[in-house]
Amino acid sequence: MSKFAEPMSRLIDELKKLPGVGAKSAQRLAFYILRASDDDAEALAAAVRDVKANLRLCSVCNNITDVDPCVYCTSPTRNQRLVCVVEEPTNIAAIEKTKHFNGVFHVLHGAISPLHGIGPEQLRISNLVTRVDAGNVDEVIIATNPTVEGEATATYLSQQLKRVGVKVTRIAMGIPVGSDIEYTDEITMLKAMEGRREL
Repeated sequence: MSKFAEPMSRLIDELKKLPGVGAKSAQRLAFYILRASDDDAEALAAAVRDVKANLRLCSVCNNITDVDPCVYCTSPTRNQRLVCVVEEPTNIAAIEKTKHFNGVFHVLHGAISPLHGIGPEQLRISNLVTRVDAGNVDEVIIATNPTVEGEATATYLSQQLKRVGVKVTRIAMGIPVGSDIEYTDEITMLKAMEGRREL
């Protein structure tokens, strides 16, 4: 393996810590940064520093924001009584793309995964229960991923929230538009049959 100068090795090691970046990608990125102009390299470094210094979690919904509470939680045009629970802040963009959801969000920052040592106490569930307990929520839509962990999280949340008496719903799952039923796995087909609706 090639030896790099210490600063380059350190940059490669730091880049490898990013999700989805292996050794080769880290090297390519490091050499790209090395060849970049001083202004571009400084702009990248400043953007990283700015993110760390100015972004935080919303005290209401746990979304990443530069103002607290975030723009969703303070919007007068959004239905504050309809809360959509997602695993990660990136999930919000997928829901917002539909342009049909006008409620607010709650970000868990993960899903229950006993294999990875993640239980309910590691997730941001307590302030969701507090929101619901306050009586300001009519419905909670659970939009966790259709994985074993996402299903376990949805089941746990449903049990916790139904005790309070709030309406709890789960997003529908099933066969993606444009796909062929012939190639659908049994779990997806089961979810599609369970989520059927009258025409």
